This record gives sequence, C-alpha cells and structure tokens, in this order.
Amino acid sequence: MKNENKALATTNSAFMALKDFNLNDALSEELSGLSGSFERIKIPAGGMTVFEIPGENPDSPETVKEFSAVILHHHPLYAYYTDKYTGGSNPPDCGSFDGVIGEGTPGGDCTKCPYNKFGSGENGAKACKNRRRIYLLREGEIFPMILSLPTGSLKDFTRYIMRLLSKGKKSNAVVTKFALKKATNNSGIAYSKAQFSVDRDLTAEEYALISGLTEQVKTFSTRVGYDTEPAADTPAVNVDPETGEVIEPLA
Repeated sequence: MKNENKALATTNSAFMALKDFNLNDALSEELSGLSGSFERIKIPAGGMTVFEIPGENPDSPETVKEFSAVILHHHPLYAYYTDKYTGGSNPPDCGSFDGVIGEGTPGGDCTKCPYNKFGSGENGAKACKNRRRIYLLREGEIFPMILSLPTGSLKDFTRYIMRLLSKGKKSNAVVTKFALKKATNNSGIAYSKAQFSVDRDLTAEEYALISGLTEQVKTFSTRVGYDTEPAADTPAVNVDPETGEVIEPLA
C-alpha cells in the first residue's frame, strides 16, 4: 500500500509538467525581442508577516502568510553604488553574483574590499549591500520566481541550508515552506524575517526533473542583472539587531 501511495503521489505531482519543458527554448521562442525576467515574490516592509506573490493582475498581488516551493538555485548578490542609490534599475558601479569577485569599480576580491566592511556605509552598515537571490518553483508552475533575502534573513537561511546538508540533502531536493515572522531592531523598528522549513522530500522522479531545470536556471541567472524596486516602494531603513547591518529594500 505504501508503494502504491508513493506512486500515486508522483503521478499527481504538478512538477511532472516539467517533463516536456525547456526554459531556454521557452524564453527564446516567446520572449524574442522582448525584455523579460522572472517575477518577484516580495517581503513587505514594517514587520508585516505576509508575502506578496505576483498574480494575474500585476497591480493586485496575492498576499499569503506562507507558501511552498522548491529552491532551484540561490547565490549572493552584492551591489555597490558610488552615489547613493535613489531607485530605478541602474546597474551598480560594482557588483558580484558570487560574493567573491566584484566586477566594476573598485572590483576585485570582495573579502578585501573596504566597501564590504561594516562602517563603510550609512549607520554603520556596509556600503556594498549583501543579499541572497533565490530562484523558486511553486508546484503547478513551470516558470521560476525570484525571492531576494535581505540581511536580516540570511542567518536563518544559512541555518536551514546547513540542516539540509547535515542530512545529505540539497536545497533543490525538497519542497521548502516559507513563512515570515515579525522582528524588532534595537531602535524598536519592526521588520520581517523569513523562516524556512521542509514541507516534503521530492520523489526521485520529481528530483530528476527539478535538477534539469536547476541547471538551466544557473545558466540563465547571470543574465538577470541587478534590477531593483522603484524608489517609491522603498521602505524605511532598518538595522539588523544581530549584525548591525542596515536591512535594505529588496532587489
């Protein structure tokens, strides 16, 4: 009976729609000549505990307390602007997709860069903003979405990844449940902190399909760029109580 239930779950899995899907082919055919990217899941400012997920109407995103998705790929996203960032989609003066080598001015080794040190920016923060970009796939969909984690959520994300690794699992081998909790900095300002837990393991058949999409997303990820939210959507600056770093609006 147990094997029959497992087989039934695999058959009913919406991830099976990936069997005949190729991300690169879909983007090339449908977005030829157009400027397109993946949609973003947003973490609102002010300590709200609901995510904003793009829906059919771009002006009316869906708000949910939690959601589940597979983490296809994740990487650091460092961005340094010589002049104070005021909004828009301008690329940074120096940026890094691996948190190791910066490209631009000043460029070079991120670990030795003076702008990647606390105290180099406003309010004791880093002048170079460090985030984590996560590519997610929700069950029932075939196009990934992006969730950009601010500084205040990075420690919990690191712990989650380490828990998975300690059990011999990769982040794209499970369905992860995402939630938010309200936190408060030393100044009494509330902000939202992302939380992570395992929803379920993928079956071997699902993992094979997800792995194929993961490789395609890795290849495509360096073309996404550093686009950011408009200045009008920029919340008040908060400071992470654990690191002392400014928690910036999401990329």
